Amino acid sequence: MSGAQCLILCKSVHHGNTARVARAMADALGEAAVMAAPEDVSPTSLGDYGLLGLGSGVFYGRMHPVLEEWVCGLPEVPERTMPAFVFSTSGLPFLARLWHWPLKRVLARKGVAVVGEFACRGFDTWGPLWFAGGLNRKHPDARDLARAREFAGRLSRAVYSCSPSMRAAP
Repeated sequence: MSGAQCLILCKSVHHGNTARVARAMADALGEAAVMAAPEDVSPTSLGDYGLLGLGSGVFYGRMHPVLEEWVCGLPEVPERTMPAFVFSTSGLPFLARLWHWPLKRVLARKGVAVVGEFACRGFDTWGPLWFAGGLNRKHPDARDLARAREFAGRLSRAVYSCSPSMRAAP
C-alpha cells in the first residue's frame, strides 16, 4: 500500500451499496487510490497517504461502529492536519450530516480535517422495511455512482492543489 495518495476505508455489510460507491470513488482517483476494509489497515499507517476516505452504510442512525473504533485508534497528532472525507449510503441520505457528525467529531480530535462529505440513497431493508421489499431498491444507481466519481474527482483536485499544510506530514 505504500506510495498511494488516497486510502478509502469502506465497511459495506448488507447489500454492497457502500462498496459500489467506494469503488466508483476509487475509479475516479485512479491508481492513486487504495480501497480497504478498516480491519485490514492499521490506524498507525496513515503516513503513507495524503487523503483518507471513510464510508459505510448507516446503522441505527450512525456510521458502522468499526469505522469509529478505527478512528479512535489513530494517534493524536494535533500539529498534523490530514484531509479526509466521509461518505455513506442509506435509505434517507438527506440526514447524512447528522449521521456523519459523530465520526467527524472524533476525526477532528485526532487532527484529521474533514474536507468533504458524500451521501446517496442505498437499498435499505432495515426493520419493517424488509416486509415491504425495502426502500430505494435500485440504488445506488448509475446516476448516484456518477455523482460519487464527480465528488472524488473534485475533492482530489481541491486537496492536492491546496497548500502543503493540508497534506499529511511525513
